[in-house]
Amino acid sequence: MAWTRTYDEPEPQRVNRWLAQSGVCSRREAEALIGRGLVSIDGETVEDAGRKILPGQTLTLADAATGALSASLTLMFHKPVGIVSSQPEGDQIPAVRLITRNTLWGPGTAIPGRDSRLAPVGRLDMDSRGLLILSEDGVVAKAVIGPDSDLEKEYRVQVAGEITQDKMELLRFGLELDGRQLKQAQVNLSGKQTLSFVLKEGRNRQIRRMCDLVELRVVDLLRTRIGPITLGALPEGRWRPLAPEERAALIAG
Repeated sequence: MAWTRTYDEPEPQRVNRWLAQSGVCSRREAEALIGRGLVSIDGETVEDAGRKILPGQTLTLADAATGALSASLTLMFHKPVGIVSSQPEGDQIPAVRLITRNTLWGPGTAIPGRDSRLAPVGRLDMDSRGLLILSEDGVVAKAVIGPDSDLEKEYRVQVAGEITQDKMELLRFGLELDGRQLKQAQVNLSGKQTLSFVLKEGRNRQIRRMCDLVELRVVDLLRTRIGPITLGALPEGRWRPLAPEERAALIAG
């Protein structure tokens, strides 16, 4: 699937630099794509690695370019409770160990081997379940957890305790963790004892600690969405690779 975007910055910019800033690829990868004739501006193939794109011009990456960029495996996994996202301690089981042929959901694909660089892109604590993205792709990691990332993460949280309007307002905005003000969150009642959270940050065990501060105890926490990627019908304990268009949507923010 070709990637197309119109340049809307006020000043001209080198194509490779803009693609890197947009989270599409690294500068080196951009130069390689230009060398292969896979980058065009307003329908004209870019031949010079130093070419600048002007305000209002439209850049397109050919299908082969987006295919090359998505060659590194990125997948979504429905993490069960009791599985850790990354580095295990003692006899803990890391999520990557469950990425096998037997747990693949849907059509066959390349199965990560021993040399795989798959790593979790964002944490999901051991006591929580739901959507976890693992990737070998640095561009994907930057889009999801980089310092400039603005992706929403959505959660369904079952709690014990009295839910009041005052508590809801504090959860939305007004709490601090580790001496720092939390960003504004979207928090709504979605069931008798169930809250929906939409966050744009990911402090350690953030939702559980937020709920503790307003005297609510988390009984179950399920992450259902990261940016445009939703858990959908993916069964617990199963995984599937992201399609090229899903990767493109994820890095586009």
